[in-house]
This record gives sequence, C-alpha cells and structure tokens, in this order.
Amino acid sequence: MTINDKILTLVTKAEEECRTQYKRIDDIALHNQRKVLKAFQINCVADRHLKGTSGYGYDDIGRDMLSKVYSDVFCTDNAIVSPNISSGTQALNIALFGLLRPNDLLLSISGKPYDTLLKVISGSGIGSLKDFNINYSQIELKNDDFDYDKIKEAITCNSPKVVFITRSRGYSWRNALSIESIAKVINFIRDNNEKIIIMVDNCYGEFVEYLEPTDVGADVVVGSLIKNIGGGLAPSGGYIAGREECIRNISYRLTAPSIGSEVGSYYSGYQYFFQGLFIAPHVVANALKGSVLFGKVFSMLGYKTFPAYNSICYDIIRSIEFNTKEELIIFCQKIQEISPIDSNALPTPWDMPGYQDQVIMAAGTFVQGASIELSADSPIKAPYIAYLQGGLTYEHAKLAVIHCAEALCKLI
Repeated sequence: MTINDKILTLVTKAEEECRTQYKRIDDIALHNQRKVLKAFQINCVADRHLKGTSGYGYDDIGRDMLSKVYSDVFCTDNAIVSPNISSGTQALNIALFGLLRPNDLLLSISGKPYDTLLKVISGSGIGSLKDFNINYSQIELKNDDFDYDKIKEAITCNSPKVVFITRSRGYSWRNALSIESIAKVINFIRDNNEKIIIMVDNCYGEFVEYLEPTDVGADVVVGSLIKNIGGGLAPSGGYIAGREECIRNISYRLTAPSIGSEVGSYYSGYQYFFQGLFIAPHVVANALKGSVLFGKVFSMLGYKTFPAYNSICYDIIRSIEFNTKEELIIFCQKIQEISPIDSNALPTPWDMPGYQDQVIMAAGTFVQGASIELSADSPIKAPYIAYLQGGLTYEHAKLAVIHCAEALCKLI
C-alpha cells in the first residue's frame, strides 16, 4: 500500500489538532472500563459461565450471569441479554410489546424513529402496535433539543403509557442526544407524571459518555450487541435492561407469559459476549477517535462534517456531506475496499427492506453488519450524506481516512 505524501502530511497535521479530543475520549474509556471490570468482579464471573447449554436452557448459568453483569453495568434491577435477538429493531419490538397494551399510547419525544421501527409501530396487517390498537404520537425536536412545551401538553392531556427516546440520530444532520439532555427531560417528565415508563433506544451510544440513560432515570434501555457494547466480538444479540417490573413483562414477550426469562439456551457458549463487553469501552474509544479524525481531515478537504471534530460526540456516527451522488458512492466503496473482509466487493445502492429510499452500505466486517466495525451507509438522496461509524482499531480508521481522502482528491 503506497500513501500519497500530501495526504499523509494532512492526516498527521489533523491528528495533532485532535489530541485534546483524544485525551477526553481516553478518560471516558478508563472510567467505563473500571465500571465494566467491577461488574465482572462483584458477580464473580468464572470460566463455567462461558459455557453454553442446549434445549430449554433451564438453569443456564452463563445466560443468567451475563444478564447480571449487564444489569450492574447499567445500574438497573435486571436485564435480558440474548444472542438470539437478531437486531436492535427486534429488541425494541420485544420491549415495546412487553410494555404496551391495547389502547395505550406510545409517545416519541425525539421525533421519527428509525425507518426499520416505523412498521413495528404503524404498519398495517403485519402484527404492528397499530394492529393491536396501540396508539402512537411523536413530538419533533426543537432546535436539536426536546420541545418541553409540547411534551408537557402531551403527557398532561394524553397520559402516554411509554415515552420513547431515540438517543442516536439516524439519518439526521444533528448531534445525538447527550446524557445531560436526556437527564433533564426525564426529570421534567417525572415532575409532571411520575407513572410514565421512559424507554431509551441506546444504540450507538453505549460507553460514549461517563453515564448511561438508566443512570439518570430511564426505566428501560435497549440496544444491539453488534454495535458498541458487543466490542466487535459478540456475533449476534441484543440487550434490554431496566426496572424489575418492566423487564419481567418484557421477558414474557421474549419467550412466553408462562416462561419469561427462565428458558433460553445458546449451545455455542457465552465467551464472546462476556469478552466483547469487557473490551467494549476501549473499542468504542477507538471508534470515536476514528470519527474525530475523519471529521477533521474531511473538513480540511472542504467537506461539511458533523459533529465538528472539536466538539463532543454523543454517539459513534460521523456525518460527511458530499457534493454529488458519485462522491458519496465512491466514499462508501472505498470504505469497503479498505475493509479486512470482502474488500473485493463493490457496494451499490439497493432497495433495502425497511427503508424508504435506496441505500448503499459498506460493511466489510467480521460480524455481518456490525456497526461497531468500520462501516458506512447512506440513503441515496440529496443532500448526499454518508453516515460513517465504528472502527475496532484506531489504526484501521486512520488507514481508511487516508484511502478515502486519496480517492476523493482525485475527483476534486
């Protein structure tokens, strides 16, 4: 691999200007590593907990211990951690159906959820919340923050059963929601209606800050194991952590009302789930550093990036706006080309299930579709914005920055 000297000089200069941000990220990683290590130690995780079971999985000590460790990491009463949950969307689906009943109201206060969750909420004739007469309403963000006036009106007049917050931003040109912002709105909701269940979609946000949503009052937090918290080692799965009553009701949707969390086997064992959680704070730090470097270098090349390289990142996603559809596609193709797996594949836009526009996805990952590994995707529509995330190692992210910058500079 040869590297253009001008690009290498540019990247080296960018790194020097990112040192302050890198230091902050390292401090957060140390805090979260200490927290995770403590959860392992106080629960006395042992070699026997790494083994799998078969059949029903009664008395599966690995499954139960993994849930206890997650519960302590999130400072909650209980947790469900299952390798058999296929995605963050499925985890959210299980949680919503566990918490809501016919004629209840689900209120999203962070605007429209991800495209893949929309049909779960309002699809017709497919077993959605709407099909079970569960009502839905949403409040858009106001200047990238919560609209407190509309939230007060909604929770006072309509009494929602569940208030839903999406921490990350999906395909939106804004920063993710900070823990400080989430804490503020939770306190506001509690002051007006303390019975409401507050649920947070935590995908892309784990270990990005010192605290998690459940540390500041959220009742339930949900995420995917092939994003931040799986550390790049978890081969599948999702988690749901929260208050005891909430987790119990959700467990009845995970399996059956007569069974709950008492069953659920995983024959391959739990080593990668424990080990992935253990290294996750460090892996997330690598992803954040890579994101900062992409932001700095591409802003130096004249592209709009978000968030700013010297501002705080509240998730692992980096937005880069390109001038043309061609630039966007080439960027994603170069991310694929610099990947360790399927580097010879050529991603092209396609009609991806659950999305309204054609989508291009670059993900040459060890775990299929793992967003904690370096990947990029985008809906094919103006403005042409690539959403970059992940990076198991900072060095890989740096090589990717150089590779993509070289390719795009040839077009300028």
